[in-house]
Amino acid sequence: MTGFSTLFKKEILRFWRVGIQTIAAPMLTALLYQLIFSHAVGRYVEALPDVPYHAFLIPGLAMMSMTQNAFANTSSSLIQSRITGNLVFILLPPISTSAFFSAYVGASVVRGLLVGAGVVAVTAPFGLPMPHNTLWILVFALLGCMIMGMLGLLAGIVAEKFDQLAVFQNFLIMPLTFLSGVFYSINSLPEFWRGVSHLNPVFYMIDGFRYGFFGVSDTSPWLSFGVVGGFTIGLAVLVLGILKSGWKLRS
Repeated sequence: MTGFSTLFKKEILRFWRVGIQTIAAPMLTALLYQLIFSHAVGRYVEALPDVPYHAFLIPGLAMMSMTQNAFANTSSSLIQSRITGNLVFILLPPISTSAFFSAYVGASVVRGLLVGAGVVAVTAPFGLPMPHNTLWILVFALLGCMIMGMLGLLAGIVAEKFDQLAVFQNFLIMPLTFLSGVFYSINSLPEFWRGVSHLNPVFYMIDGFRYGFFGVSDTSPWLSFGVVGGFTIGLAVLVLGILKSGWKLRS
């Protein structure tokens, strides 16, 4: 466990030492979204039955912030190590594939959860009720951060430089999060786009997470759990297989 604990600590310190950028900035961004959307359109929108729009926004903003920061943590760390050439000092010691994977993804989960807790804390005064099911909230927060941490690890392996990494962020992660029901209920969409939304795994992360707060959601929470859980397992198998092969890391 020495290799895991050392690498995990290194990844935690990497984002913690620039906490203004990695923790405080996402909280401020989410607060601005809350202020703008709740005041601009809140009085005209009813997203879920008996749930005010300003409260409806909070879980979506928290999950969006968690997932984006979990992705950024692993992807930026790995691509930075590859470009600067210090990745060899991580690969050279006898650290197992599972320890390497767990340290990077674990640190991304920690950052995501810290950001999510901060977003909920700064937006809760807008009218967030007592959670309906805290366990449901924690499960979806953990799985959502794990998925995006693994996607970030995959992006850090595939990308050769920062502008290629930006392609993942701008053309995959950003559309998936913004078109997942953060700012609206998918039941308000036309039938075709509602069907498209059901193909987006981030929708199930947000919908299940929101169910934990309000006890109501756009789809069955058990369906959301099944999709998110299955996606987590499948992605873990894929990323572990790539890491074990050493593709683009050891060759």
